[in-house]
Amino acid sequence: MEESVSIVIPVYEEEESLPHLYKSIKDVMDKLKRKYEIVFVDDGSRDGTLKVLESYQKKDPTVVVVSFRRNFGQTAAMAAGFEYAQGDIIVTMDADLQNDPNDIPKLLEKIKGHDVVSGWRKKRQDKFLSRRLPSMLANGLISKVTGVHLHDYGCTLKAYRKEVIKSVRLYGEMHRFIPAIASWVGASITEVETNHHPRKFGKSKYGISRTIRVVLDLITVKFLQSFSTRPIHAFGPGGLLLGLIGFIIALYLSFEKIVLGQSIGGRPLLFLSVLLMILGVQLVIMGLLGEMLARIYHESQGKPIYTVKKVLGR
Repeated sequence: MEESVSIVIPVYEEEESLPHLYKSIKDVMDKLKRKYEIVFVDDGSRDGTLKVLESYQKKDPTVVVVSFRRNFGQTAAMAAGFEYAQGDIIVTMDADLQNDPNDIPKLLEKIKGHDVVSGWRKKRQDKFLSRRLPSMLANGLISKVTGVHLHDYGCTLKAYRKEVIKSVRLYGEMHRFIPAIASWVGASITEVETNHHPRKFGKSKYGISRTIRVVLDLITVKFLQSFSTRPIHAFGPGGLLLGLIGFIIALYLSFEKIVLGQSIGGRPLLFLSVLLMILGVQLVIMGLLGEMLARIYHESQGKPIYTVKKVLGR
C-alpha cells in the first residue's frame, strides 16, 4: 500500500496565487492515485487569503486549513503544518507559485530510500545580486558549519518522513535547517533538482532583517549540534582564557604592590584585570544559562510558538 502524503503550505497574503496553486496540486496528486491531504497554514494574512482557503475546504475534504490569529512567520507556520499533518510523508512548499507541484512525484520517488529529500533550485529565476548570490554564500556557510552539504537550504520544496519531522521542534528561522537537525538523529538526506519559476503575483516577503536572523539561528544550530550535551566546552575555554589573563594581571599588580611597594589603585591595568575576570565568569555562567534555558523551553516543554484561531477539516 502506498504511503499517504500531506502537503504543508505556509500562506501569507497569497490570494492571487492560491487558485493556480490549488489546481496544480490537485491535478498532480489525483494522477498519483494515493491518499493525500493539503494542509494550508494561513499565517495571519490580511487580504482575502483565508476566505479563499475556506472556500476550498468547504468543497474539498482533502483540504485542511489552519489559521493563525496574527503573523508569526514561516517557521511557526511550518511547525503548525507538521503538527496537524497526518500523512506518512510530509511535503512542504511555498504558496507563491515559484515551487512547482509537478516536482512532487519526483520527491516522493526519491524518498523511498531516504528520510529527507531537499529540493535544489539549480536554475533559479531570481535576481543574481539581491537573491541568488546571497543564497549561494549562505548555502556554502550553512553546509560548512553544519556538516550537511546541500546546494539549496532555502528551497521550501522538501519531503520528510513523518517519524523524522514530528520530533523536530522549530523556532526562530529554524525551518531552513531541518535537514541539518534531522542529520543529528541519523536521518538519511539527499536532494533532487527541482523547477523554479519567477514570481507572478504579489511581492517577496524576504528582507535583510531575515538574513540577519538566519545567521543568528545558524550560530544556535551549530551550538546545539556540537555542544548540546557538553555546553561547557563551548563557553568554558573563552571564559577560562579571559579569567586566566585577568588573574595573571592581578598577580603582577599584587607583586608590584606587595614587593615593590608601588601604588596600583588608580592604574587602568587593575580595572582591566577585574573586568577580564568578571567577563570570564559571565561568559561561562550567563551563556550557559541563556542557551540551556532556551533549549529546555523550546524542546523539553514543547510550548507552541503560535496560537491557532481555528482549524477546518479535522
